[in-house]
Amino acid sequence: MKKICLPCKFSVAAISRITAVYFFIFFFSPVVHCQTTNISGVVNTYHKVIEIIPAKACVRVSDITGLDVNKKVMLVQMKGASIITTNTSTFGDTTSLNQAGTYEIGTVCYIIGDSVFLFHTMLNNYNVSSGKVQMVQFAEYYSANVVDTIKAAPWDSTAGTGGVIAIFCDQDLTLNKPIFADSGGYKGGIYYNNNSTCNFVQQAGGGYAYDITAATNLNGAYKGESVATIASTVNSAKGAPANGGGGGNNHNNSGGGGANLTTGGNGGGNSSSGPVGCNVANNFGLGGKALNSWNGTKIFLGGGGGAGHANNGAATSNYGGNGGGIIFLWANNINGNGQLVSANGGKGGASAADGAGGGGAGGTVIMHITTYTGSISIQSNGGDGGLSDNGSLANRCFGGGGGGSGGVIYFTGTVPAATINVNAGAGGAEINRGAGCAAAVPGVTGSIGQFFSSYTFSRSTDPAGYCRILLPVKLISFTASAINNKILLDWQIDNPESVKRFVTERSVFAGQWTEIKTIPGNETKHSYTSVDENPLPGKIYYRIKFLE
Repeated sequence: MKKICLPCKFSVAAISRITAVYFFIFFFSPVVHCQTTNISGVVNTYHKVIEIIPAKACVRVSDITGLDVNKKVMLVQMKGASIITTNTSTFGDTTSLNQAGTYEIGTVCYIIGDSVFLFHTMLNNYNVSSGKVQMVQFAEYYSANVVDTIKAAPWDSTAGTGGVIAIFCDQDLTLNKPIFADSGGYKGGIYYNNNSTCNFVQQAGGGYAYDITAATNLNGAYKGESVATIASTVNSAKGAPANGGGGGNNHNNSGGGGANLTTGGNGGGNSSSGPVGCNVANNFGLGGKALNSWNGTKIFLGGGGGAGHANNGAATSNYGGNGGGIIFLWANNINGNGQLVSANGGKGGASAADGAGGGGAGGTVIMHITTYTGSISIQSNGGDGGLSDNGSLANRCFGGGGGGSGGVIYFTGTVPAATINVNAGAGGAEINRGAGCAAAVPGVTGSIGQFFSSYTFSRSTDPAGYCRILLPVKLISFTASAINNKILLDWQIDNPESVKRFVTERSVFAGQWTEIKTIPGNETKHSYTSVDENPLPGKIYYRIKFLE
């Protein structure tokens, strides 16, 4: 007889509603049966956090749709840094990251209403009111086969969600297509066509922060998005807001590249000469500023590139590139099959006789993998700055966009024998320079990113006592035994008077449960049994639903 016991200290309970309690166990049948799930597209769910109650390890979310008990989740604060916002050369300097970038991994034990309770105490404090905190549920599998590109839902600053891929596999994660969070991070500065009348753009264009929509002030393009939220009155011009790239100033200067833990490149400048009629000051967008990871306890989306200054209406592609997203992969083994895991920044938009956009910075990748088989490429590259095509117009020359910085890759073990790239985005090229221009002021390549070994990701291991208080019944033991090609389930409980009936269920694929039997409760009975008459081969999951 083969028997597997559930230790008392492993009283794993998962509650989908106040009247139902689930207890889980798994059992290996004699015949090996591999459970592999084909996956593709967006596999995660994203939930805006509206309140956190640390004493109860409780997280309130705006919508619980898609959240499941006993599943891993990531809590991460996307914004909330404090920066200098005066119209000076110090614009965008970070005075405090506050809780921006703070994150941790937890497991859901209980969901009731909009409240999600975690098995373990919380490590960190979060600023829900201004920091855009989200809960991302891991996609969990026994083994998974990527049959089409896995993508992150793009970061949505208004909703406060997206930009993250998180996958857990108990055994193997096999790539037949890429895992792709490119351009899933902070947004690049959007295109804006300034008034082409020179009496507007002739103003001194050297400022670091403008309101782009003010009728008397059309001097600067939109900045790239960053860990800081900035007001509309300072959302354009060359100053870089934390890890976002600055926008190009008038006349037709290019945007700066975004940043992560290293700096983005400055945008290309105006090298026009002669009677061009408009301001020829060299006021390119500044590259995004490097962030501090606080020894890896903070993780970030790549900063967006700044947009290029535009005023002739000939093109709508002067936008900054988006930054790369966040990827967290957790598996016993990853089979690369020559595929790609990437969180690259996006390329800045090209221009036609205007300023070009800066590239977005690479994002963040965390690889919690025991073994690697097959070849694999892991990337978090910065996006290239946009191309500047000057159309061979006499005396008019504008440099390309600044390159985004490389991102960051963390390995919880040693650095594997894989192709690892955290390359910087190149400064955008400048072509078809007009005759008579001064020396070129090219877009600058961003800084190379970083990768680390022996990384410890943030998660608590201290049990949260409040989760146990919520449980209306206590499981003492839960065992599975193989007898004559059948599986006998037996369990013991305390407080039997609180249970009206039990439902035993089985699963061979995560999340797909089949009922075996319903058994009435008895207020004086502490021990119960149920039989699976036709067990499937391989690894079988069993659970009991306790109904009040």
